[in-house]
Amino acid sequence: MATTMSDHEPQEGIVLTEAQKRSRRNRSIATALALGVLVLLFFAVTLVKGPAVLNRPL
Repeated sequence: MATTMSDHEPQEGIVLTEAQKRSRRNRSIATALALGVLVLLFFAVTLVKGPAVLNRPL
């Protein structure tokens, strides 16, 4: 059975506090919501324009 370094050694690197974890989660949620709104906006604009999007002058 293979063992990893984390099985025997304490965790190294940056350890975030609970406040930092909450802040990171809130930023992630805000980013996801902004991206979702942008996707919905593009979708709505596409529906409003309809098939005229494909009619381009030659």
